[in-house]
Amino acid sequence: MSRLLLISILLSLSFGCNGQQDSRNNQQAAKAALDYSKLDTATFAGGCFWCVEASFEQIKGVEEAVSGYAGGKERNPTYAQVSGGKTGHTEAVEIYYNPKQIDYKTLLEIFFTAHDPTQLNRQGPDIGRQYRSSIFYHNEEQRISALEAIEAVNSSGEYRSKVVTELVPYSKFWIAEVYHQDYEKHNPRDPYIQKVSRPKIDKVAQRFAHLLKEK
Repeated sequence: MSRLLLISILLSLSFGCNGQQDSRNNQQAAKAALDYSKLDTATFAGGCFWCVEASFEQIKGVEEAVSGYAGGKERNPTYAQVSGGKTGHTEAVEIYYNPKQIDYKTLLEIFFTAHDPTQLNRQGPDIGRQYRSSIFYHNEEQRISALEAIEAVNSSGEYRSKVVTELVPYSKFWIAEVYHQDYEKHNPRDPYIQKVSRPKIDKVAQRFAHLLKEK
């Protein structure tokens, strides 16, 4: 199955029933315009997906970052269900990137910069397993790279505590409701964005200034 067909199926099946079919169709059309056959996929969770998505969207080589849910057993989870902490899912971001422009190891470095991987089942003001730090690896190469990245962070001395990021095999990613996509871009004055998201996004921008997209 081609990646383009796979992503089309993913987009068509992942949404819950929230009365937003037109918006979903528009989003699906936009995503399908990308040539996924030339892209690789990374899936991370590091607290609120608004923060993580925007942190990666500014990086060259990242063609698309999508907010959603992963790690649980609930099918077609909604934001309300996941926020309740009973689905087992965590807020996650699926990243489609051009491996000729950026590699997975660099994405891992950005991931560990965009959040505090030593906080267990929380990220700043957001508390619960739905905000846990996770790497969902798609293949053995990604798993090994993730293990090496975790070891590097633990050895760096940047944090006083050890990394608690869970490393689990990728199984399913459920795309979040349309209003969550590109939330930071559409709601820059939201108090949460200004106080919580912006500092994380700016931290990534400063550390990886050489990788930022041209504005």
